[in-house]
Amino acid sequence: MTETWFLASLWLGLALVATMLSIWLRVATALSEIVVGTVAQLIIGAVISGTVLGVHEPWIKFLAGTGAIVLTFLAGAELDPEVFTLKWKEATALGIAGFVAPFLGCAALAYYGLGWDGRASWLAGVALSTTSVAVVYAVMLETGLNKTTFGKVVLAGCFINDLGTVLALGLIFAPFTMKTAVFAAVSLASFFILPHLTPRFFQKYGNRPSELETKFLLLCLFGLGALASWAESESVLPAYVIGMVLAGTVGKDHVLIRRLRTVTFGLLTPFYFIRAGSFVSVPALASGFSIFLILLLGKMASKCVAVWPVTRLFKSPGKEGVYTTLLMSTGLTFGSISALFGLSHKIIDTAQYSYLIAAVVGSAVVPTLIANAFFLPRHLLGGKVEKTPAAPATEPVAFTSSKGELLP
Repeated sequence: MTETWFLASLWLGLALVATMLSIWLRVATALSEIVVGTVAQLIIGAVISGTVLGVHEPWIKFLAGTGAIVLTFLAGAELDPEVFTLKWKEATALGIAGFVAPFLGCAALAYYGLGWDGRASWLAGVALSTTSVAVVYAVMLETGLNKTTFGKVVLAGCFINDLGTVLALGLIFAPFTMKTAVFAAVSLASFFILPHLTPRFFQKYGNRPSELETKFLLLCLFGLGALASWAESESVLPAYVIGMVLAGTVGKDHVLIRRLRTVTFGLLTPFYFIRAGSFVSVPALASGFSIFLILLLGKMASKCVAVWPVTRLFKSPGKEGVYTTLLMSTGLTFGSISALFGLSHKIIDTAQYSYLIAAVVGSAVVPTLIANAFFLPRHLLGGKVEKTPAAPATEPVAFTSSKGELLP
């Protein structure tokens, strides 16, 4: 156990450093954790050994995976059903445009520009077509935009975007099997039953120190996550949909959401983001920096070309349109998953994987830094945050400034 406690101390120390950096530099904590993970792996690997950080330890992988699942669930729970009903056309258009353009554009770029073979090129298109729900949600939570109609529409667009990515990955590379059919059937039944069962169950047995609500939600997330993994799908996909279908109940329970956030951001997501950053191979990037740059710029350019006109079509003001476009250009969770899928199934080699991972991580950092530095729509906050329509009028709503400070 000594090694385990040492690793836990090391990782939480890195998380604390990342948090301090995010406060000093006024950037999202998720981004500073990614950068800290990359630098830590490089320095520790050069001074001691690359295995000291223990990124492949089962318990670290579990905490990181749990962080991704719960964070994705929270992002889904932030979606307001009433807002989505009113803005579904805009959210769907943003999601489809954000998926199709980079999927086709980056696949063509890899095939014709970099000389990759067909399967590797399609895999590159899938990996770079994503929008990071985890990063976008973390950024919006820190700025307070997650409580605004604007933020909820962008999160909905992110979901549509990533849904296209997962479907493309499954249809192109993962054959449809009986396991897939079982997973789809159980998931659909769960998505139908949970909105009716959960509020009644919570009303009868909830509001106790035993935290029954948290245990119930984690059981649902882990259960469907395990079924997704068994069916060779991804565990974070049902987590997002569960969050969506429970947004009208769990999403409005501010106390429960606040408790889940405490555990998620305090313990779980640092393992996820730091681990994601540690996978970037700096030596591989140094030898093929131009390839990484081409892939990163290809993703950002194709996203901007597709998403920006959609924001203008729906009459989004210039600053908000640019902010939306840049956030839709991010990528992390599903991009990393797609790249790792390609490596494990020998669709791409180690060098191609490093380029894709670096481009995915770069797309999590670069667009978000630009967006928050120059295009953050502060006027949407204005000292007030839009409340969910069904929230009690007396419910206090807390949000943070760009410095991460709690505002009254």
